[in-house]
Amino acid sequence: MTVAASATTVVIPGSHLMSALLGERDELLRHVERAFPRCTIVVRGNEVMTSGEDADTVGRLFEELAELLQRGETLDPVVLGRVIDMVRSDVSPSSVLTSDIVRVGQSRPVRAKTAGQRRYVDAIAEHVITFALGPAGTGKSWLAVAMAVQALHAKTVQRIILTRPAVEAGERLGVLPGDLMAKIDPYLRPLYDALHDMVGAEHAQKYLERGVVEVAPLAFMRGRTFNNSFIILDEAQTTTPEPRKMCLTRIGFGSKVVVTGDTTQVDVPDGRSGLAGLERVLTGIEGLTFVHLEYSDVVRHRIVADIVAAYENSADKASPRTRSTKRRD
Repeated sequence: MTVAASATTVVIPGSHLMSALLGERDELLRHVERAFPRCTIVVRGNEVMTSGEDADTVGRLFEELAELLQRGETLDPVVLGRVIDMVRSDVSPSSVLTSDIVRVGQSRPVRAKTAGQRRYVDAIAEHVITFALGPAGTGKSWLAVAMAVQALHAKTVQRIILTRPAVEAGERLGVLPGDLMAKIDPYLRPLYDALHDMVGAEHAQKYLERGVVEVAPLAFMRGRTFNNSFIILDEAQTTTPEPRKMCLTRIGFGSKVVVTGDTTQVDVPDGRSGLAGLERVLTGIEGLTFVHLEYSDVVRHRIVADIVAAYENSADKASPRTRSTKRRD
């Protein structure tokens, strides 16, 4: 890329990449132009020339897009939007979007899709306890399971512990029919689904039968110690402080813990969420960190991100009491 007074020229390595770079009927090019209205973009052959206030940023954007295409990534308006957000934040999309978290057999690799998700994955790798706080659809549970499977395959842990509060039954699991697994299955289904996607239903069942993956209802964890384990406490905002503290003190040697939660979806009486005020109490402890994911990290349908953003804007106008006791529909 050559720079000359707020103008850049990016040479795309190979004209075969241009159609994928610009999109059908230049759809992706128009998306970039709308995102950077202060920049003029001219395409000639396999050269992309930019001029204006954002010329340098748009030049880096096209370099990153070309790199992604060379690495076999597919571009569409959703992916392009995430790439633009990362470039604006001075993050390299080609590094974020092409690094495998885990690959099992011939299955498609699991990768972070946003800069926030990459920070989350890195935090899990570097810390003993990681709290992931963010709205629905940001991949908190999905990536926690992916990192747990990666640790299991790397033999840095010997088992995976999945736990989640059974809030709707008031932790009284006996009100449901069947054995323990049947009783807690509805509450842990999101974690099961992620596990099945990572390793396949057959391997997931074998792991459960052999105890490599253990389901430990939060209500039944008292008195236990988990060594060489990867523990995932999902939906922690629906715990009260006492069971949340009890779970965190079950950590033995060689273990990692990931605690996920969305503080806007509290389903406990009087809003006594186990996450309320926790960051203020625990910040500064070595080996423990908090990661905040935002609505821009939502990787479901674009409308989900818009819904989350709308709720956040509404919460900003509400009183602290109203925000802390908000419930899911």
